[in-house]
Amino acid sequence: MLLSCQAENAIGLSKESSKETAGCWSVMTAEKSGPVINGKPEDGRDPEGSSSSLDNGEYNERGHWNNKIEFVLSVAGEIIGLGNVWRFPYLCYKNGGGAFFVPYVIFFVCCGIPVFFLETALGQFTSEGGITCWRKVCPLFEGIGYATQVIEAHLNVYYIVILAWAIFYLFNCFTTELPWAGCGHYWNTENCVDYYGENATNITNPNATSPVIEFWERRVLKISDGIEHMGGMRWELAMCLALAWFICYFCIWKGPKSTGKVVYVTATFPYVMLLILLIRGVTLPGAYDGIKFYLYPDISRLSDPQVWVDAGTQIFFSYAICLGCLTALGSYNAYNNNCYRDCIMLCCLNSGTSFVAGFAIFSVLGFMAYEQNVPIEAVAESGPGLAFIAYPKAVTMMPLSPLWACLFFMMLIFLGLDSQFVCVESLVTAVVDMYPETFRRGYRRELLILGMSIVSFFIGLIMCTEGGMYVFQLFDSYAASGMCLLFVAIFESICIGWVYGSDRFYLNIEDMIGYKPVFFIKWCWMILTPGICAGIFLFFLIKYKPLKYNNVYTYPDWGYGIGWFMAMSSMVCIPLGIIWMIWKTPGTFSE
Repeated sequence: MLLSCQAENAIGLSKESSKETAGCWSVMTAEKSGPVINGKPEDGRDPEGSSSSLDNGEYNERGHWNNKIEFVLSVAGEIIGLGNVWRFPYLCYKNGGGAFFVPYVIFFVCCGIPVFFLETALGQFTSEGGITCWRKVCPLFEGIGYATQVIEAHLNVYYIVILAWAIFYLFNCFTTELPWAGCGHYWNTENCVDYYGENATNITNPNATSPVIEFWERRVLKISDGIEHMGGMRWELAMCLALAWFICYFCIWKGPKSTGKVVYVTATFPYVMLLILLIRGVTLPGAYDGIKFYLYPDISRLSDPQVWVDAGTQIFFSYAICLGCLTALGSYNAYNNNCYRDCIMLCCLNSGTSFVAGFAIFSVLGFMAYEQNVPIEAVAESGPGLAFIAYPKAVTMMPLSPLWACLFFMMLIFLGLDSQFVCVESLVTAVVDMYPETFRRGYRRELLILGMSIVSFFIGLIMCTEGGMYVFQLFDSYAASGMCLLFVAIFESICIGWVYGSDRFYLNIEDMIGYKPVFFIKWCWMILTPGICAGIFLFFLIKYKPLKYNNVYTYPDWGYGIGWFMAMSSMVCIPLGIIWMIWKTPGTFSE
């Protein structure tokens, strides 16, 4: 009974025969919920909240995009984020420059596009959020939906802290001299040394630090000695976090109606800033050396398995797959929207943006290395180190440095803002679609968003303490790690490729867009994607190394325990969901 559709899924079913097998839509339920292959399901919701019971005037409409541009910009805003600027360029330089594009393109074709398209098409076909869409296609794997939303809930708490840091820096840009440009401030120590204009190797003090590092660690974070010493609240950061949540709330409080308007600014403005910074960067002395360092291929690096793992995980990080965001955004599309074409275009746009961002970043890093007369390896960083140490240090060496710093942090804020509010919107969509009769009344949806924002804000305050950076690293390395995303991707591919059936899903897609996608994507869902993801996942486990902050500070055992608890909180949803569905279904296991 559990997999009664399996035999039919393995063959191409005609539209005439689809009505006879319509019951496969809800494999685990006692009743059929409408035809699944011959067009959109007749009842767009499960029995807990059927659309027919919600279409009277008593309930609010679910919402939809006003036009295709709103959908495209919303997805672009979600997937094109901070990782494009601060992670991809660093991975290129670290993993063989231009040679890194070989594994990156392979994973882009075999994992990125197929899973991206799978999630978007699933949302458009079911018109459901990240949980109920899986309940529709295969209730046995409803746990996939819960896993994605747990990861998303973790992301909503900690990702916005980056925006709080960027807002803090932005406020400090409105001066004639940037506060991290030199020593002599109350937060600086006697070890503070201005490296500008001299070779760092000539500095004899072994404890010497730069003013930009001291501004980051002693002014912004006031970082403590470890997670054991959380210290006091950084109220300035707390206010910046509150401001970020305030902006986020009013970007999405009306659902697609408000989100679709906001993304016209938040999704396009970063491109303007990136273009300005790119033009400025390539005109600086030393820029050519930086770009050469970014792209020069080292073919020998392709023999290192870590290079391939980095390429695969970057695809999952950058494309926001396995988070439920794409499913939620796709669910607001018109049924006949050509989501296949949209997905191909958006994937190419995302990777293209990452590639161009590398020129903007490494041209400036080349300039900084030139000014300091040091190798580029000495200044190249990734993650927060690039955004809040390396690049801010570089702009202090430019004329009109406050202007360039202001433009850079505005770009970071807009890049992170739309990724953040789309994630919150996706989580809200999942909850509302689970309980439509509760939340599609009056202003309950707006109150739900407000409640989620307030709860996430208060949880996030722990990362605004003096020891908050250590907590942030736990969230970033465990709660929303590549390991969790890979685990979810394996089961997503198995569910659609084998349990629901790739042939069946291709017929669903054909009914929506009028033709079937290339056959290669079906192979990916069935074989390539789950196989590749499983291989990388196992490599993660085998090569696991405990997290260290700055490669120096070692967390206590209970700190690692918290990290693994957050990681398992999402992954455990899938096997528990399978066990629960089997247990509550009438009949024996063999039946």
